[in-house]
Amino acid sequence: MSTRVDERGDERPELFGLTPAEVAERVRLGQTNAVKETSSRAYRSIIRGNIFTRFNAILGALFVVVLLSGSPRDALFGMVLLANTLIGIVQEVRAKWTLDRLSLINETMARVVRGGESREIPHEQIVLGDVLELESGNQIAADGVTLFSSGLEIDESLLTGESAPVVKRPGDEVLSGSFVVSGTGFFRADKVGADAYARKLASDARRFQLVQSELRDGINVLLRGITWLMLPAGILLLSSQLKAYGTFSASVPGTAAGLVGMVPEGLVFLISVVFAVSVINLGRRNVLVQELPAVECLARVDVICLDKTGTLTDDNLTFSALEPLDEGLKDSDALSKILGAFGSDPNSKSGTLDAIARSFGAPEELEITGGVPFSSTRKWSSLCLGGAGTWVLGAPEILFESAGADESLKARVNGIAGKGVRVLLLARAGSDLEGETLPERLEPAALLLFEEHVRSDARKTLEYFTEQDVAIKVISGDNPVTVAAVARRACVPACGEPVDARALPEDTQELAAIMEERTVFGRVTPAQKEAMVASLQSRGHVVAMTGDGVNDVLALKKANIGIAMGSGSPASRAVAQLVLLDGRFETLPEVVAEGRRVIGNIERVAKLFLVKTVYATLLSIAIGLAGWAFIFLPRHLTLVGGLTIGAPAFILSFAPNKTRYRPGFIKRVLRFSIPVGVVMALAAFAAALSHIYPWIGQNESRTTATLVLVILGLWVLSALSRPWTWWKQGMIAALATGFVVILIVPWFRDFFALAPPRLTIILQTAAISAAAIALMQLTWSFAGWRRGRARRNTAP
Repeated sequence: MSTRVDERGDERPELFGLTPAEVAERVRLGQTNAVKETSSRAYRSIIRGNIFTRFNAILGALFVVVLLSGSPRDALFGMVLLANTLIGIVQEVRAKWTLDRLSLINETMARVVRGGESREIPHEQIVLGDVLELESGNQIAADGVTLFSSGLEIDESLLTGESAPVVKRPGDEVLSGSFVVSGTGFFRADKVGADAYARKLASDARRFQLVQSELRDGINVLLRGITWLMLPAGILLLSSQLKAYGTFSASVPGTAAGLVGMVPEGLVFLISVVFAVSVINLGRRNVLVQELPAVECLARVDVICLDKTGTLTDDNLTFSALEPLDEGLKDSDALSKILGAFGSDPNSKSGTLDAIARSFGAPEELEITGGVPFSSTRKWSSLCLGGAGTWVLGAPEILFESAGADESLKARVNGIAGKGVRVLLLARAGSDLEGETLPERLEPAALLLFEEHVRSDARKTLEYFTEQDVAIKVISGDNPVTVAAVARRACVPACGEPVDARALPEDTQELAAIMEERTVFGRVTPAQKEAMVASLQSRGHVVAMTGDGVNDVLALKKANIGIAMGSGSPASRAVAQLVLLDGRFETLPEVVAEGRRVIGNIERVAKLFLVKTVYATLLSIAIGLAGWAFIFLPRHLTLVGGLTIGAPAFILSFAPNKTRYRPGFIKRVLRFSIPVGVVMALAAFAAALSHIYPWIGQNESRTTATLVLVILGLWVLSALSRPWTWWKQGMIAALATGFVVILIVPWFRDFFALAPPRLTIILQTAAISAAAIALMQLTWSFAGWRRGRARRNTAP
């Protein structure tokens, strides 16, 4: 293999890579980096997930049994089940289309050498044996062996947990899932696709998921409990129906009615649909949701950690001034040539070096013979420039430790930084650097000043988070004084004195105490960002982290929710749960609002569904113990559920809802549903008792019980719909009108096996409903009194 000397004096191999014929052969053999997982659920998975569920199996079996028993009208619940399933599939397919479209925009590219030419291709098109080029910010997409390294440092912490970057030399192994923090290099892909060590890391970060959600986990706990209740209740109810009717076919409708009522069949469907619609809504705002529960999680966030660069400020960092400190350099162009060399160094990547490159051209007469590439951990880089000597460019506070700067220079730097200007120090080294250690003495040569522009949307967004009681922490690798000045310009509340992260303790609890008290932190290393997030989590906080650079990857991964900018590094986008594709910081409040809508509405509709489960379960047990015929037919409970739960729950699940997140989802749902369900069960049971009178037939008692449940269901719906709006009142009025139409139109009334509303039925219904409503109001008042007393007892 032939070699050439690159700009830094390193021997770089002349790499040819694979030929087109070799690439085609590997593609034919399936030796590519493509895997079956996509950025969203497969169609087969969506269909299977919506059809093959626990309750679909139960209701499907009951549907078949009811049909076989000769009661097709009582199988109406099967049509509702089918409609729910179809709507769920359609909405999740729409979400898949949205995710796939946005994933194409967010697609990570790799640079490969093929046929002696360098080109960019998607990660999925890498084949076995490809030669790939690496630079700072790249996430490695396959396993392989290093062919060339020029200061190449790899962070493998996402795989190994070790935070220290690993220097890679020719012959060293590189692993997929790790990322480049500094330097450049080439490696050969020896393991691709499913064979790669951490291929699952990249695919999991982009997969459409419906798991690991507090709401979903809470609902699953409730559903498991309901499933276990159904078995004994079903056996008890079937035995009572056999006793009442004598034949199995006659016992089926009553048994099915009780069991169908116990199943909250629309709840799981609604959760899936609500999440899917959230993905679609956010997709319209150019927000890529890479992990679905992120929408819900962001609504629970109470601390948001912001990386200054790229979040509070935009990407337009500009070089503004050069202040020579060496009298011999003031009137020469030597500084411009030296800075031009730093800006053109291919192995060092950062926003400040890019700004330098735009202001100073690459010098032809200066030869780079070595150096140390920039990394956010070191916060400096160096170049050996042949006869011009060795130069170091980096954070003044870091270089001052070796530069022996006087107090006036330090004061000068702090004064500039206090205006929100970023400052770098250029210093001359008296000798060549040994490894990555600064020499004992550096000679300050010049200060470089850079202007940062605060995002126009930063102030409004920060005000929103402050109003929502979300604590803001500004974390940056820059000078603490500069960070504080920028934070004040962006109107970050309670900035206070900035903290220099070099003095922070390593102990998690000590660090957490400081994080709770202070707002602005500077000179933070990538490992410290991760530790800061962990310390806040140790205090029970739900933490969001925003970032766009490779130095933010560890913290983005550690946070409860990581938010990356679309213009950020591939590594940061790969590990984040949310990607703001257009980089608009002002989109975050909309994401929070979407999450709160999801949480608030799911809690509201969960109460509706579980009220029905409670009263249906209690009625099944009570009637089973009494040995009576079940008062309802399946079509009655389908009617009650459709008018008071199904249709309004579907509408309410998409309504605006600004309710703030509160822990205790399951407790609140059960605390509401159980007493209300008990009251409704008592009311329905009271209506059922009327059939003991010889002048009241079974059909009339069923009609009375159905009327009572509809009235009470609409009353509960009105309570859960507060605050009332015109459309909510209109919805409830329309539902009530619909039931009246069913009751007075003979065809509908006969279809649902209801009796004409005689005076006896009306009076019984009014009396039972009034008593039940009064009892409900009493329980709600008592619950409110208990909550108020608890708040007073816990108040300081």
